Amino acid sequence: MKTPMISRRHALFATAALPFAPGLVGAAHAKADMMGGSVPQFNRIKLGGFEVTSLLAGTRTVENPTEIFGLNADPAEFAEVSKAAFLPTDKAQFFFTPTVVNTGSELVLFDTGLNAGGITAALAAAGYTPDQIDTVVLTHMHGDHIGGLMTETAATFANARYVTGAAEHNHWMAAGNEGFDKNVRPLNDKISFLEDGGAVTGGITAMLAAGHTPGHMGYMLESDGAQLMLIADLANHYVWSLAHPDWEVRFDMDKAGAAASRRKVLGMLAADRVPFIGYHMPFPALGYAEARGDGFHYVPASYQMMMQG
Repeated sequence: MKTPMISRRHALFATAALPFAPGLVGAAHAKADMMGGSVPQFNRIKLGGFEVTSLLAGTRTVENPTEIFGLNADPAEFAEVSKAAFLPTDKAQFFFTPTVVNTGSELVLFDTGLNAGGITAALAAAGYTPDQIDTVVLTHMHGDHIGGLMTETAATFANARYVTGAAEHNHWMAAGNEGFDKNVRPLNDKISFLEDGGAVTGGITAMLAAGHTPGHMGYMLESDGAQLMLIADLANHYVWSLAHPDWEVRFDMDKAGAAASRRKVLGMLAADRVPFIGYHMPFPALGYAEARGDGFHYVPASYQMMMQG
């Protein structure tokens, strides 16, 4: 009698159909430990001949966002907008995202986070050390942008030159601000100043976007025809500040001026389809502005920037 042929497929089905028998398998594995949530510390993209690396220098949950965002908004509308975006209204997540641009000849860091520990850890995760930074650009002088400039009493970026807007620096020089006096004033001899349209280096141009602070600057990056804008604190939230650019934000020093800057810059980015990195956008803080209704819709980047070069 001829022995029937059993195919691999039939054998697999037959094995799967066997009842579980503890004696036929090894001892059960121990229950796996909970590992906790994780957030990446850096995201690197190519922009023409540049490399652009966003760094997560810190993130934290903040209570009562209605005391920060939409100060002039109707509470019912704020709640409705938040619900539509699947956002709670009792808390929000804040992100602090400095950016490193490698131009091929210079390593340029934009802003420094809340403290030296956060920025140095994020740089290390991305493969950089503080002494490699050639230029530190300060978009403005709020504490979460200048906090990493000093490690105790020593400059964190010992080999760097420093660049910022002249109007911004002049304001804080006269403000009697403790954070400025501790972190920026000791570096004054190493700081050079820009006006609107000034160049940090080839392919990096300052764009005044005042209102959040008197001399708040964004920076347009351009290499081999590719563009990306670092908008800093032009918009502090991806829904409450983009969809409703006229909603007031507690941290904006000139609230009407900040709203006007949001409309101008976001309108330009939307019309020209230029991507941007926002310092407080959900990490990796990279996306696009789409004109929608009377405001803008934040479109997080997916794989678009992976296909350059």
